Amino acid sequence: MIKTLIRIVAAVVGLFLGYGVFLLIRLLGPLTGQYDLTRMEPLHSTIFAAACVIVFGVLFFFITPALSRQGAKVAKNIETDLQSVPANDILVGTAGLVIGLLIAFLISNIFAGTGQYISVVLSIVTYIIMGYLGIVIATRKAKDVVSLLLAARLGAPAKGRGKGKDADATPKILDTSVIIDGRIADIMKTGFIEGKIVIPEFVLVELRHIADSSDSLKRNRGRRGLDVLNRIQTEHGVEIYNTEAEKSLEEIPEVDIKLLKLAQNLHGKVVTNDFNLNKVATIQGVEVLNINELANTLKPVVLPGESMNLFLVKEGKENNQAVAYLDDGTMIVVEDGRRFIGKTIDVTVTSVLQTSAGKMIFGKPKGK
Repeated sequence: MIKTLIRIVAAVVGLFLGYGVFLLIRLLGPLTGQYDLTRMEPLHSTIFAAACVIVFGVLFFFITPALSRQGAKVAKNIETDLQSVPANDILVGTAGLVIGLLIAFLISNIFAGTGQYISVVLSIVTYIIMGYLGIVIATRKAKDVVSLLLAARLGAPAKGRGKGKDADATPKILDTSVIIDGRIADIMKTGFIEGKIVIPEFVLVELRHIADSSDSLKRNRGRRGLDVLNRIQTEHGVEIYNTEAEKSLEEIPEVDIKLLKLAQNLHGKVVTNDFNLNKVATIQGVEVLNINELANTLKPVVLPGESMNLFLVKEGKENNQAVAYLDDGTMIVVEDGRRFIGKTIDVTVTSVLQTSAGKMIFGKPKGK
């Protein structure tokens, strides 16, 4: 009912617009010397006016649904874009726009004596340029201005910006591997990671797929990741980031590329321990916090000489080697462990190798 009423209203608007077109043609016709409607007979003039009215009325009646759909789409896109813009930036940008327009008004008075048409053109260009500059400068330098105002109010020097770098904490986006690893929960607990923690919805979906895998190792890693995720949400109140508003992610099938694109959209950093993702992020100019690189500077979780109870899964690359995995996916190479494959044994750690690609632990059966 409402749609029909809208189409009728649009048709009425089309009728008036058609009649306006007829009047415009009758006004401009004599100037061309070819279409002087004032010389037409009243009957012909009335028929022409009716034709314009009917054509525009019918046209508006039929194109209204398409215009409504397109308008709704444009409105939705604008709403989506505005949702990703912080409220502070909107307020500051509006203030910058007002200031820019005021400056443009003062400048446009200079053009008053340059002629009517030139003055109008120069004024329009000035308003556009100054309005744009007002928004850009206000949004980019708002934090500096606020710092200066606060410093002036408190009588203290403004806080430095750290050699041009943004001193404020940027969003930290967690990928699947770092959640499965589990150490990120402990790092967050210590307070070393600042800023908003972002866990995209597609990362949760990938964790669920891993947890439902037919492979027992993948299934255990997926379930561990879900447990770690639940711990992060419980202890730190981190909510899953809904990516429906991120239109640029819809056409990207790969999770890693989607993660990097989201980091670019949010101007954030990716937290990971995936070596390949680290390399791709470097190429695309996305900053990465690699948990394994952090672990290089810290004391290893496992020290040489410690004993571990492990289930040996498969053969290693070298003769007589066997391979086991910790819950977080860390690989342990057991020398002389080939005959114990498929069994759970005690292993003595002989060495720990930590690289940017991950951690490897070497050991041997206890008593060897």
